Amino acid sequence: MQDITVEFFASLFIYFLFAGLVVLWFIDGKIKKEQVFHAILACTYTAIVVFLIKYFFPTLRPFLINGREVGVLIRPMDGAFPSGHTAQAFALAVTIFMHDRKVGWFYLIGALVIGTARVLANVHYPVDIFGGAFIGTMVAVVVEKAHLFEFLRKKRSHY
Repeated sequence: MQDITVEFFASLFIYFLFAGLVVLWFIDGKIKKEQVFHAILACTYTAIVVFLIKYFFPTLRPFLINGREVGVLIRPMDGAFPSGHTAQAFALAVTIFMHDRKVGWFYLIGALVIGTARVLANVHYPVDIFGGAFIGTMVAVVVEKAHLFEFLRKKRSHY
């Protein structure tokens, strides 16, 4: 049972966090749509940063060194650092938290669970999780501070 739980949180739970964005989009109010827009931007930029780091600085994953099996649905073959799942989860969580602390706490706890599960699944080291959390958090803060939603809305209203 423990293997199934780790596999679920290490592989699939992030998709439930993304599905939560759909719910937030349909809740009335400009702030919810802005929140979703910022989360999507933060996740997009986070994916680019993570890809570039893994491409230029590849690192071996734990299962390649210790020989133990992995506890995820698809065996990752890219570099270990940073954890892309954790980076994406924290980009989502921090963005949501900056807009709505109540919902944001759920996302932050979910992001921590994902990171922990990735270590337990033998696909990441703790440093990969910390790196992913840092990148996701920093990108989310930068996206939030840029207020891109407001910029695009103002630009569209001038036409």
